[in-house]
Amino acid sequence: MTEAGTTRTGDPERATLDKAVGENFPVAPFFLPRAWRADLMAVYGFARLVDDIGDGDLAPGGADARFLGVSPEEAEDRLVLLDAFEADLHRVFGSTPRHPLLRRLQPTVRRAGLTPEPFLALIAANRQDQLVGRYETYDDLLAYCELSANPVGRLVLAVTGVSTPERVRRSDAICTALQIVEHLQDVAEDLGRDRIYLPAEDMKRFHVQETDLAMSATGASVRALVAYEAERARGLLNEGAPLVGSVHGRLRLLLAGFVAGGRAAIGAIAAADYDVLSGPPKPGKLRLLREVGVTLRGEG
Repeated sequence: MTEAGTTRTGDPERATLDKAVGENFPVAPFFLPRAWRADLMAVYGFARLVDDIGDGDLAPGGADARFLGVSPEEAEDRLVLLDAFEADLHRVFGSTPRHPLLRRLQPTVRRAGLTPEPFLALIAANRQDQLVGRYETYDDLLAYCELSANPVGRLVLAVTGVSTPERVRRSDAICTALQIVEHLQDVAEDLGRDRIYLPAEDMKRFHVQETDLAMSATGASVRALVAYEAERARGLLNEGAPLVGSVHGRLRLLLAGFVAGGRAAIGAIAAADYDVLSGPPKPGKLRLLREVGVTLRGEG
């Protein structure tokens, strides 16, 4: 899922939105029209909160559960929280939601004519995280990304009014790539949650055992596996990159930032010699800006 960032404390709405600065890609940069920024942050707030519910990263104190009408006892059950969150999502489309992040989302839904489906898919992905911790094949992982990542790109296209079938196809490739890259950065963190997003068939191919992923040092087999999956993600980014050239103006710069964020993260993983177990490799601003330029020129 999206990167968790810091622990949520204080005002749950503000703390959730503040996590945008820790993502691999720009969420709602300053150069966009104010209305777009507000809508994109509303969408981000939904996606971030549903991930925090699924990952057990809600702030102590239970404010989110109270907003959703969940008792302290039931709040320990993530599936119960996800059910309550889905019920509140439906209020966005018909009445008044309880959670402030969903109240923030409601004007965006109305302005852009958004449907429930992409939001429901993100909730379904987090339900799946509670039930499925391993993926046998790459296709299985892609099916998960169809729920966990691709809806976000589709929402961006809808909010900015440029959605077409071809753009959706390109966007899906980019979003799946970004999800895979995040999984590579967070192998150790995900294992701590008893989740492995590296396909089991690929682990077998590279002679990687689950115990290898629990080591403090990244062995040669794990590095080779990570390099292989990183190249797959790079291929998906390249497949999706023509989306950038299909739009104009400030939206083109935003979408270039998404592609560049993924490419920069892959570059950081490669620069770390695919050592992802000692900590998630993160790209610096210079690398990101360089990749933005490459993407805007249609290179790479």
